[in-house]
Amino acid sequence: MSRRITWEDASCPIARAADVLGEPWTLLILRNATAGTTRFEDFRAQLGIADNVLTTRLGKLVDRGLLTKLPYRDGGRTRHEYRLTQAGSDALPVLHALGAWGDAHTGAKSAYGPMNLVHTRCGQLTRPGAKCDSCGKPLVRADLAWRGSWLGEDEIPLADPVA
Repeated sequence: MSRRITWEDASCPIARAADVLGEPWTLLILRNATAGTTRFEDFRAQLGIADNVLTTRLGKLVDRGLLTKLPYRDGGRTRHEYRLTQAGSDALPVLHALGAWGDAHTGAKSAYGPMNLVHTRCGQLTRPGAKCDSCGKPLVRADLAWRGSWLGEDEIPLADPVA
């Protein structure tokens, strides 16, 4: 199989972003990391992704600065968690845009409705932006959660990036 073209030095910012985010599984890994998934085995179970593919994608996300790898002890063994960096956290508007586009233009529908953004301070649905559509207060990541779609009925707070 031939190697794909790299756009990491392209003058177009869309091409550079596609170079980082455009591989299969990458956006789903970022989605799950944004929803708080941190451990390899949890990514694998939630996504149904092969170990070798997950290892490669997580490594690339760490190399490109969207995730960071932090050690933890599991019994007598050292393992790693994968946490969002600020760059990974900053991909949130991309995830929201893709979720809205997918809800509007693809055939599969969730029994739980579209993927919604909830402002947890007032408990109401809102759209991505500077202020809550319902209460008008500023939207801060710590006060946001996802609900619906692949998440089911649960409200999932957005993970904070590591400093």
